[in-house]
Amino acid sequence: MGTDHGTELKPLCPEEFDRWWDHLIRAFGGGPASAEERELDRSVTEFDRSLGVWDGDTLVGTSGAFSFRMTVPGGALVPTAGVTMVSVAATHRRRGVLTSMMRRLLDDAHAKGEPLAALFASEPAIYGRFGYGTATFQLNAEIDTSRVTLALPEGTDEVRVRYAPPADVLAECEAVYAALVPRRPGMLARLPGWERAALVDPESEREGASALQCVVAERNGEVTGYARFRTKMGWGPSGHDGTVTLEDLASLDPASEAALWRFLFGIDLMTTLKVRARPVDDAWQHLVSDLRRCLPQPRDAAYVRLVDVGAALSARTYLTPVDVVFEIEDAFCPWNTGRWRLTGDAKGASCERTADAADLALSVRELGAAYLGGVSLLSLAAAGRVRELRPGALAEASVGFGSPVAPWFPHGF
Repeated sequence: MGTDHGTELKPLCPEEFDRWWDHLIRAFGGGPASAEERELDRSVTEFDRSLGVWDGDTLVGTSGAFSFRMTVPGGALVPTAGVTMVSVAATHRRRGVLTSMMRRLLDDAHAKGEPLAALFASEPAIYGRFGYGTATFQLNAEIDTSRVTLALPEGTDEVRVRYAPPADVLAECEAVYAALVPRRPGMLARLPGWERAALVDPESEREGASALQCVVAERNGEVTGYARFRTKMGWGPSGHDGTVTLEDLASLDPASEAALWRFLFGIDLMTTLKVRARPVDDAWQHLVSDLRRCLPQPRDAAYVRLVDVGAALSARTYLTPVDVVFEIEDAFCPWNTGRWRLTGDAKGASCERTADAADLALSVRELGAAYLGGVSLLSLAAAGRVRELRPGALAEASVGFGSPVAPWFPHGF
């Protein structure tokens, strides 16, 4: 497939993978990457969904997609194109390379019947013009464990926490993760092979910290949660000043959750706990004695695009009954442009084309932002990005689109 600027876009061949991967690493700063990371990426790559853009014999662009399924409000797992590995050579900016790859990836997702696409944006300003909206946020924190204490729920002392080599308990940890997937919008069902990503542990990326460590929470011999983390020793004028960096934590119940946090707060010689990429409604915020000394900081996470408006809006449920006609603008995927009537409630929904008068006008980008329930249509309207055409329609739809728990996208790709 040719482009408008003399380059050629084509699917990736297995024998081209190393060149493709090296180009990607260079585009993201050229930092060290381990053989373990390369091998994992090769093993999970879907070559028929991975693209290279060539200028003669020179690779100038990369991108790809994974065939995921994502939880949406109501608990359904919806086919989702996980867009990834996007890079353009600095020598080929503003020549249509990125647009050609986005065009191909979304056309392919549409042909495969995937109602949704999602990505993590290294540069957020790029993807709005392709219809992606900021749909999930994550919480970072740096907790002073020398001064912050925890108020623990009943049953915490009944939970046993023990160290375990990460590889030895991988299956048990994956079972906990799988049980949590239907509970929160944005979570991805794990594809075979992806469980290994949690164990990739190149020394070059530890920044002087320990190798990956793991503890599991158990009740009656059953694993009910886990935490993966690193420790880094430090000494200051007043003595020990070590840091724990939490990589991943998951649990099935409040007592197991609390037991894991208590362990992380209590590791000897450590005074700081760094928390990264947690859900914005994470439970630890209600256990701590002083939230200010935890320095919580939210930031954007996953960007979502509706590839098929009708299928996507029909796939989720709604907190309260909705009956609303959207006037949707989608210049990049024109099959979505036009009027759609959404009717639904907590039991199910349908979304079909209609000639009825529109109640709300917005672009597909705003629908992507609101889709998982983490961004309200009312807040988008306050920014001038949603227009109310029928009085009352905005509040009705905004409440209906909500989610009881914040969407979260912990599965990197």
